[in-house]
Amino acid sequence: MKKNQANGSREKMTKIDKKIVGYAVKRTEEPEAKPKYVKETSEDGGAEIIRMHEKLERPEMLIGSTYKVKTPISDHAMYVTINDIVLNEDTEHEKRRPFEIFINTKNLDHYQWIVALTRIMSAVFRKGGDVTFLVDEMKAVFDPRGGYWKQGGVFMPSIIAELGYIVEKHLIMIGLLKKPELDDAQRKLIAEKRAEFEASAKQQDAFAQSSYPAGAQLCNKCSTVALVMMDGCMTCLSCGDSKCG
Repeated sequence: MKKNQANGSREKMTKIDKKIVGYAVKRTEEPEAKPKYVKETSEDGGAEIIRMHEKLERPEMLIGSTYKVKTPISDHAMYVTINDIVLNEDTEHEKRRPFEIFINTKNLDHYQWIVALTRIMSAVFRKGGDVTFLVDEMKAVFDPRGGYWKQGGVFMPSIIAELGYIVEKHLIMIGLLKKPELDDAQRKLIAEKRAEFEASAKQQDAFAQSSYPAGAQLCNKCSTVALVMMDGCMTCLSCGDSKCG
């Protein structure tokens, strides 16, 4: 009996004549294929709706937009590239969703946090769902050293906050966010303030619509174009000031 068992175990053994360069564990069941999309069947019998899924793999081609960020606190500009994936392409449900983000700059002082930030944001984009919360979180970041003013009188509390505005601009462009609109009361208030400012800042041309003789000069005392030569002396016809006393 023992001899038969020994012969049986000897038959299962396989002699290896070559060097082992790799191995794999044999599984009794094949692993399930990784789903690329989450598909939903439309009720009207139209095309299937494909939504973002956390296991979505990167396609070979993505559509991207690049934004230039030049801050007064850095000598080098930052170039922010956001790549979008197109879901339900060529159907009525086609939409663009952010998939990854890259930031390129010559300023190596920001290298560490740029790499960390872009990797985390790209992971959030790929997970899908509502990613618009990133905008508010980034815009709320303040630099303890102080922010800076952009052209147009817009104050940025930090570089991260400006990146948040860039992401917001991109999400509005692809339709994931709606452009903020003012209500009637805000529009009315802005119109009133603008008219008040323009009226206070409006400058009157001293040489326009003058009732004094042509060729009159500006009087330094009353700022009226009424200074003329009279009896060999420059005299103002408005206030009576004369260089001759």
